[in-house]
Amino acid sequence: MRLTGFALWDGERFRGTSTLNWSGDRIEAVGTVEDAAEPELCVIPGLVDTHVHLVGYAGEGTADFATWPLVTTRDEQVLHGVAHAQRALRGGVTTVRDLAADDAQVAIRRVFDAGILPGPRVLAHGMVGMTAGHNDLFVPPAFPLRKPVADGPDECRKLVRTWARAGMDGIKIATSGGVLSIGDRNGWRNQTPAEVEATVDEARALGMRVAAHAHSHAGIQAALDAGVDSIEHATLMSIEQAEAIAARGMTVGPTLLINEAIAAGSVPVTAQAMEKAAELVAARDELFAAAARAGVRFVLGTDANGHHVRFGDQMQEVGRMTQVLGMDAETALRSATSLAARSIGLGDRVGTLAAGMGADFLVLRGRPWERIEDLRLENLVAVVSRGRVVSGALPR
Repeated sequence: MRLTGFALWDGERFRGTSTLNWSGDRIEAVGTVEDAAEPELCVIPGLVDTHVHLVGYAGEGTADFATWPLVTTRDEQVLHGVAHAQRALRGGVTTVRDLAADDAQVAIRRVFDAGILPGPRVLAHGMVGMTAGHNDLFVPPAFPLRKPVADGPDECRKLVRTWARAGMDGIKIATSGGVLSIGDRNGWRNQTPAEVEATVDEARALGMRVAAHAHSHAGIQAALDAGVDSIEHATLMSIEQAEAIAARGMTVGPTLLINEAIAAGSVPVTAQAMEKAAELVAARDELFAAAARAGVRFVLGTDANGHHVRFGDQMQEVGRMTQVLGMDAETALRSATSLAARSIGLGDRVGTLAAGMGADFLVLRGRPWERIEDLRLENLVAVVSRGRVVSGALPR
């Protein structure tokens, strides 16, 4: 198949009026032409969201974030996860990384990869966390069906191995408390240095990347000391930590919209969650802007879960990155495409439009690498995922 005469931004730079040829899920060639067929349209890579949670309520209206997973069967939860993934895809997100995955997300990934249902590329990271840690505190104490936890270095290694056997792509840890976890505090330590070290070492031995949830200064330092691949949130990082993150080439998913929404109470949350988020957001913007100036590589990571950030809101997050982080439009777009793809180990497959890459791209009205406000759902003309049109229609 072929598109010709369209402005093309390839994930790194503007290539001018171009032609794009693909066959199945493979781009065969990208070239330059003189005549513009549709001057107002452009082609860019599909977006890559490095931090989502697919399994959550996907219906109309709202459901209680804390109780919905406890009163909904597992089979039904998986269908909601599929609906979320497909909603993200229709919104221009062709790759997602789920950072609290289990067998459900692995099953969703396999169904999409096999072409049984249309869906984005999915990476699944299993959680290795402690009893009474951030991930464990989403479930009330009296509820008997709890996700696995790991206490002590040996249990951490065993859980990493269990997730590897289940087909996970990577591991997530928490080195601080969190906002939405019940009774939690942002500054609480999660796991000892020995437990974190064992988890990261075992993940490395099995070829798995490690993402670390961390809000507090101490939690960020623990993630740095452990040598993780990415830090999620990193809300209270100091300038010294930012310089270390930049020097090591680590990436940060800032999850801007979700913390703002929780702090403002514009989504259904507890008073405690509002208080915790407000404390973080009050200090965040100045720290993040300084971190960006220090060279920290921020990537698109929304923490979308269908409750507090919807699937399909990713374009809004990219725009917000320019406002909070001081990025120009092109830097923000790289952070949502080529840089995001490299940060999760898929840089040789997605995020860039070049011969040999996967055929994931968007047709849009406007020039989002020049005007980030052009990156919005209303301007989306077509979404191509794995070489197939999954939303809208290609121009003739």
